[in-house]
Amino acid sequence: MKQKADRLLVGGFVAALFLISLTFFLLPITRFSELENRTLQAAPKFTWDNLISKKFAEDAESFVTDHFPYRGDWVWMKSSIEQLRLQQENNGIYKGKDGYLFEKFAKPDYTKVQQYIEAINLFAASHPEVSTTFMLAPTSVGMYPDRLPWKAPFYSEEKVNNVIADQLNNSLTFMNGFDFLRPHATESIYYRTDHHWTTLGAYYAYSAYAKQMGWQPLSLKEFQVATVSDSFLGSFHTRSQFSGLTPDQIQAFLPTKPVHSEMYIADTDKTLNTLYDDSFLRKKDQYSYFMGGVHALTTIKSDLDPQSVDLDKLLIVKDSYAHSFIPFLTQHVSEIHVIDIRYYNGTIGDYMTANGIRNVLLLFNTATFVDNGEILKIDN
Repeated sequence: MKQKADRLLVGGFVAALFLISLTFFLLPITRFSELENRTLQAAPKFTWDNLISKKFAEDAESFVTDHFPYRGDWVWMKSSIEQLRLQQENNGIYKGKDGYLFEKFAKPDYTKVQQYIEAINLFAASHPEVSTTFMLAPTSVGMYPDRLPWKAPFYSEEKVNNVIADQLNNSLTFMNGFDFLRPHATESIYYRTDHHWTTLGAYYAYSAYAKQMGWQPLSLKEFQVATVSDSFLGSFHTRSQFSGLTPDQIQAFLPTKPVHSEMYIADTDKTLNTLYDDSFLRKKDQYSYFMGGVHALTTIKSDLDPQSVDLDKLLIVKDSYAHSFIPFLTQHVSEIHVIDIRYYNGTIGDYMTANGIRNVLLLFNTATFVDNGEILKIDN
């Protein structure tokens, strides 16, 4: 009897493995996860170099993990069990105070960070004719570590920003996000359920950048604030699946004296007459309301009065923190070129030369910057 039960158990286990494997190969491979609001690992490419360096094995493991059948349902089930156990962490997300969710931030690999810093230094030094500004914004866990659960481990993002600042050379201007965001820390400058700053946080970044550039930033009174969504549950919620959370609001800051802007998306070869995409407000990834989400290359042209133009052309090399920030710049810059270095594979120096660009803004959040080797492409 026991042997029969063992055989049934082994047979069931083998059958389950077979069905999971079959499902893995039958289900379509998706590039982007709306649940986790991130790009998924692509299929690994086999080369001898990748095999020897173990990159093939690492990419294969990430590929299987990212595309595991019904991954979202498993995450939800795990979160439900963890909450029943009164667990305050799930899938790398902490449930903190005041309704905030926070992403774990561990001590970065400073050897890699040093390489990223050297790449930026080389880029700035190689283009002395270009005015380069590097803005590094903390994430919510960097600004509010006191709101983490009791004894939750964390590493100081402020320390990371200071280390980076100390190693940058004089060929560029560094803007530490703690300097212009901390005075407004009691305001709603970060979403509670998402990894981005709010439009208000982006406004304070814009105001600081405008002053650094010698421009007169618009005051808050010169915007009409429109709440476009009050049902936003962002990337931290989708990753953690914590229940009982109050959704965030998404706001658009619309100038009382609007300027018409046209956005060309090179990825899709489309031209839009707005920097906002209302269709995303009906989807999970509502933050992509700003600029229609992630694109490798976009160009924005604004019909500014020649008397009010502060800058003719600006290149922004960025992560998605820039999406709610860029619309503010259309009040000052006639032509804005936007490159997401994670997806753009051209040579940035050649692009600047071809388009006559003499001003560059590098805008990243700390967590993305220290964990994104794509920045190494900047000095190609």
